[in-house]
Amino acid sequence: MRVSLTMERSYHNDVTIMVDVLRASTSITVALETFQKVIPTKTIEEAHNLAQKHEAILAGEREGKTLDNFDVGNSPVEIGKLKGETLVITTSNGTRILKNMGGHILIGSFINAREVAREALNLANNHIEVVMAGVNGRFAIEDFLGGGEIISHLQNEKVDEMAQTAVLALENREKVEYAIKNSRSARNLQQLGFDPDIDFCMQRDLSSIVPVYKNGIITGSE
Repeated sequence: MRVSLTMERSYHNDVTIMVDVLRASTSITVALETFQKVIPTKTIEEAHNLAQKHEAILAGEREGKTLDNFDVGNSPVEIGKLKGETLVITTSNGTRILKNMGGHILIGSFINAREVAREALNLANNHIEVVMAGVNGRFAIEDFLGGGEIISHLQNEKVDEMAQTAVLALENREKVEYAIKNSRSARNLQQLGFDPDIDFCMQRDLSSIVPVYKNGIITGSE
């Protein structure tokens, strides 16, 4: 089994794992604890239309800010307090790149890293690709480290050099948490008052939910 780490899109069509630690991957995983399905959208207009169609709760942000006339932002802490049948969500990065991915598409983060790795091994024929969402096309250290957390549970496989580097970067947990809390994304969230979200997103193995994206809808596999 080969394991690789890429950015923004997948290059293989076996199993791909989208990682957007702060915060889409985490929020979607949390949502599936209390919602039957999550519908991700690229645009705000599409989110409004689908929320109306499905009588869904509407979640979304741009540049970290909660969108006007939305029920909630992209906050795993806030979303975890809600429940319903359907959540429609639009975010700056995570939901934007899902349509650039192929094969079996899973969603991973620190909170479900072990379980998403296990599911990826169950599904894959010969390749698992971890895809970092980044920030508007730029590298994001939290996604690199979150990807490394998932890959650390796949180390018996043939891991490419970038993926190996992400795993090596995890060796000092204190430094990992410092890097995430001082990342560009975290500083933006801190300015917006979302400090609790950052701490929440860094928790390990909190959830057994593995979000699966198929035909435009995300459902949970346990």
